[in-house]
Amino acid sequence: MANRGPHGKAPVGAGRGKMDFKVLGRLMKQVFHDYPVHLTVVLICIVLTALINVAPAAYIETITSYIEEGLGSGWDAILPKLLSALVTMTTLYVVNIILTTVYTQLMAHVTQGFLHKTRERMFSTMQRLPISYFDRTPRGDIMSRFTNDTDSLRQVISQSLPNLIASGLTVIGVVCMMLYYSMPLMVVVILGIICMTIATKNIGGKSAKYFVRQQNSLGKAEGFIEEMMNGQKVVKVFCHEQAAEVDFDKLNDQLFADTREANRFANIFMPIMNNIGNLLYVLTAFAGGLLVTLGSSVANVSIQNLVMYGTLVAPLSISVVASYLGMCKQFTANVSQVSQQMNAVAMAVAGAGRIFELLDQQPESDEGTVTLTRCREENGTIVPCAERTGKWAWQHQKDDGTMEYRLLQGDVRFFDVDFGYVPDKTVLHNVSLYAEPGQKLAFVGATGAGKTTITNLINRFYDIADGKIRYDGININHIKKADLRHSLGIVLQDVNLFTGTVMENIRYGKLDATDEECIAAAKLANAHDFITRLPEGYNTMLTSNGANLSQGQRQLLSIARAAVADPPVMILDEATSSIDTRTEALVQRGMDALMKGRTVFVIAHRLSTVQNSDAIMVLDHGRIIERGTHDDLIAKKGTYYQLYTGAFELE
Repeated sequence: MANRGPHGKAPVGAGRGKMDFKVLGRLMKQVFHDYPVHLTVVLICIVLTALINVAPAAYIETITSYIEEGLGSGWDAILPKLLSALVTMTTLYVVNIILTTVYTQLMAHVTQGFLHKTRERMFSTMQRLPISYFDRTPRGDIMSRFTNDTDSLRQVISQSLPNLIASGLTVIGVVCMMLYYSMPLMVVVILGIICMTIATKNIGGKSAKYFVRQQNSLGKAEGFIEEMMNGQKVVKVFCHEQAAEVDFDKLNDQLFADTREANRFANIFMPIMNNIGNLLYVLTAFAGGLLVTLGSSVANVSIQNLVMYGTLVAPLSISVVASYLGMCKQFTANVSQVSQQMNAVAMAVAGAGRIFELLDQQPESDEGTVTLTRCREENGTIVPCAERTGKWAWQHQKDDGTMEYRLLQGDVRFFDVDFGYVPDKTVLHNVSLYAEPGQKLAFVGATGAGKTTITNLINRFYDIADGKIRYDGININHIKKADLRHSLGIVLQDVNLFTGTVMENIRYGKLDATDEECIAAAKLANAHDFITRLPEGYNTMLTSNGANLSQGQRQLLSIARAAVADPPVMILDEATSSIDTRTEALVQRGMDALMKGRTVFVIAHRLSTVQNSDAIMVLDHGRIIERGTHDDLIAKKGTYYQLYTGAFELE
């Protein structure tokens, strides 16, 4: 099934352009689940720092009143009190620095640890996903979730959320202090709050919306770039550079537009908030001075007066106004801090939504109970064992608790199988076939006829819609997928080599294989000669999917990797398609040795490679239209005969 490309299925939240608070709540719940002790200490420190941040406002009023009193009646009695207040404020600030240092260091550990665990969860989930997910999701988009989306969580966890909590608590504390000192002055502050709320909703909301869109546009652009990098040779061959550039420009323009709008609103948001804060400060100073001058009882309405004097009428002093101005400045600064962090939160929520979309994917289902075990035969009885014997058996527990063993032989049979990658499009129609142990079965037919699909069903990369597939007489739905695939070897047309040495890439087929087994597999695949000519032989490092090797050499390593696994069933999907005719002759001898005694399914366009098959299946639009040996099909003079003689050509 073809990859849908960068314009395929959109991730959850794509295009919605607004912050999902459910995602934010889930993110915070997950962080707290991973680091409950650390975050508890952090929260305690944040609450204490918030309380300390509010305290200086009260001390400003106290210190100012001491200074007024000292100027009026002398400093002898006031100076000790003034020094005590200053020492207390200094002590509070020192404690604040210590608490801030503690919780920022803890958050640094929590942040990096959480990102580490998140990537582990994502990779673990990805390993359990069915092949169908990767068929419909661009690889670049998946990579973007591991990089950009995960990195978007870093700032919000380490800085934004702690700052939001600290600033929010400080704002609440300052508002309470303002109400305590003067309700009439609080009316001015409320007007400022209304203006800030309107600015946050209209400007900050738009900024957050475009930051969410930016994250999704970035994923699409990276998906396209990854696709173009992998297909660069095809782009060059077909002179598709200009068209590819046009397609990229569309995605890049969208990313530019979203980023521009996000930063445009973000850049004007903070100056507006700061100027509202400055205006609020001026208005508060003016109103405070006016009320002190008028000395009106209305000006003296405050909770403090009610608490201290049992009345709402008491003098409004300059010290109270001075303290109030400090609280006003602190209030606007913290509100601006909260507003400023919302953009980072919006980006993190967009990234977290895409991460959770991956984590929430349904893993590949596996209800199988039949497993593989090493075995040996004693007097015709299969006995499980731990040592290597070269023999394997299917192990199944009966209802009465006893174990049933059946020797792994490689007998594969299809019974009236129907299948479609999507429900409304059937790819295989009523396919029935059998391959007895040691037989070589070949599939030929035009592209899209269903050849590779049949081998995908044997591996259970996909599950059939109707019919049955039996492996050694066992319904493959009853076999655990890992054990089923362990019994199969596969050589694909598209070779995937991994960063590592040649030896490590061969050993990928059997992780506990010895060096001698890997070398023997390479000799079997006729890969040993070219490997020994490499700069460091079997220790030569391969990078970028084996870019330092020819296509034929990469295919030979793929065959050696399958050979070292030594499975009873081999699937060769165009295994020699990338090898020249001379090399093919060498490989074919190795392949014949590899296939000896095994059940083999061969998909090939080169009909010369399937002539010695025990049975050849000719497929057309998902149906088997001919079957038989090479000689039988030639004698029938049907489709195979016409393909072989060149009357028809495989497309």
